[in-house]
Amino acid sequence: MLQRFLKPEVLASVSSLDLIAKTVVDGFVSGLHRSPDYGFSQEFAEYRPYTPGDDLRHVDWNVYARTERAYLKKYRGETNCQLTILLDASATMGAPAGGVSKIDYARYVAASLAYLANQQRDAAGLIVFDDEVRNYVPPSTRQGQLHRLLHGIEHAEPHARTDYAKPFHHFQEAIKRRGIVVVLSDFFADPEVIVKTVEPLRYRGNDIVLFHILHPLELRPRFDGPVILVDVETNESMEVTPAYAQEEYPAKIDAHVAELQSRAKGAGMDYYLASTDKPLDGALREYLSIRQGRL
Repeated sequence: MLQRFLKPEVLASVSSLDLIAKTVVDGFVSGLHRSPDYGFSQEFAEYRPYTPGDDLRHVDWNVYARTERAYLKKYRGETNCQLTILLDASATMGAPAGGVSKIDYARYVAASLAYLANQQRDAAGLIVFDDEVRNYVPPSTRQGQLHRLLHGIEHAEPHARTDYAKPFHHFQEAIKRRGIVVVLSDFFADPEVIVKTVEPLRYRGNDIVLFHILHPLELRPRFDGPVILVDVETNESMEVTPAYAQEEYPAKIDAHVAELQSRAKGAGMDYYLASTDKPLDGALREYLSIRQGRL
């Protein structure tokens, strides 16, 4: 039952991004608690005194009833991380039509990661980019941060071309603390260029995960007859036949994916291919495993 609420086509029927994030993460976490093979870093460790500003949900009210003193339960794995989400909002993220778009899928993942970070009390930030940095929300744990992140994610609209150099330069200039960097993009660029652009962030001690978001029709296109395809970023066009789409193109896109994955792994980055028809739990597991590895 919970798996159904992680499916993109179900989430697309929900209008509120914060409700989508809560639905995905709550369902995901419930699944983890039920799994004997995967923990959620919630093993009880010790108590600590309550201080103003702490989340009252973590107060042990049984202890308070006995002692009239407020204590919070601390759990293992609660060491804070810093998460920065880089969201590609270039024109190709809005295509192709049919099913859940890449930009919507990226929004679902980004919102869920932001919500999960908030639940773990991690500092989270956001950079929305195409050929410019369109929005920047500095990482923070202050009150209202989740709302700021969700607002930025919800208003990320695809337009213009992709320029990976600008957001990563902005990241290096603006963010000094080491952490986890999640890049959500369709990565329609030379894999060598992508990895060389991102790689300097690894030198500063960051953990990098590339979430490669592609529509099923970009992996395995289906045409009944010849069609004219237009590049939404350059307006260049080409005629594509069903034979090319079924025979030559799959080998080319598979080679692109394999090269990006290989180069990312070789540079010490994590890579995850996310088709927009797949449930979101795989992406969340990828992030959570990296987060827990930092603690």
